[in-house]
Amino acid sequence: MGSVHTVILDGGMGRELQRRGAPFRQPEWSALALSEAPQAVEAVHAAYIESGANVITSNSYAVVPFHIGEARFAAEGQALAALAGELARRAVDASGKAVRVAGSLPPLFGSYRPDLFEADRALELLAPLVAGLGPHVDLWLAETQSSIVEARAIHAGLPDDGKPFWLSFTLRDEDADEVPRLRSGEPVTDAAEAAAQLGVQVLLFNCSQPEVIGAAIDAARQTFERLGRDIHIGAYANAFPPQPKQATANDGLDPLREDLDPPGYLHWAADWQARGASHLGGCCGIGPEHIAVLAQKLA
Repeated sequence: MGSVHTVILDGGMGRELQRRGAPFRQPEWSALALSEAPQAVEAVHAAYIESGANVITSNSYAVVPFHIGEARFAAEGQALAALAGELARRAVDASGKAVRVAGSLPPLFGSYRPDLFEADRALELLAPLVAGLGPHVDLWLAETQSSIVEARAIHAGLPDDGKPFWLSFTLRDEDADEVPRLRSGEPVTDAAEAAAQLGVQVLLFNCSQPEVIGAAIDAARQTFERLGRDIHIGAYANAFPPQPKQATANDGLDPLREDLDPPGYLHWAADWQARGASHLGGCCGIGPEHIAVLAQKLA
């Protein structure tokens, strides 16, 4: 793959909402602010745009029954997803900048837990998200996917609307010195092959420790080179400690790593860029100040 322009992504939404004093609690997480403080969500989007993000992601990650409950999802899921898309689009329009909106399609049954995936319900839960987000987003981003079957299920539920499909997998945090694997245990090489089969424009790795991402980028790059496919690679890591195998997103708030301040995070992102990643941002605990440094130093 030849030299390409670096695309700067945004950072995490939930921690930034909490830092700003917006409503934020378990189990709703970042979805709580959609209904109780939508202006705070829009303000976070605006902060990332001001920091230099070229792509911002809709605050729809927690709009699933795992976070808001089955009854509320059935009654309000599509409306909340639509609001998430609208708030992101509004922030872009207000900025006057050429920023794209990625529609976040989250793990439908809980983060980090491929064992909780229910294939027979996937399309049922995905449909309201796609319908709500669709009018407002420029591309689809299936993020924090723990297994290949999860990613395939989301791809199967996407409309034929011509919008790019980006796919981001989360990695096992304990594999820093071993073969990079998804949280399902599947090797990244298999995930990259699946991404190529699905017609993904960008394959990313997120919601993982920075230490495990470099090897995943290498594995993906080598796989695409072997396949003769020109697929971009990206990364956006967490700022909190490694997550155990049985962790779920409702277990509680983790402390942030002191070494992953903006200069510390830049060190990792620069390494990912050197390995061939062209799309760089942050996940949980990575804020506008981190993204500003990435935009200044790497774009």
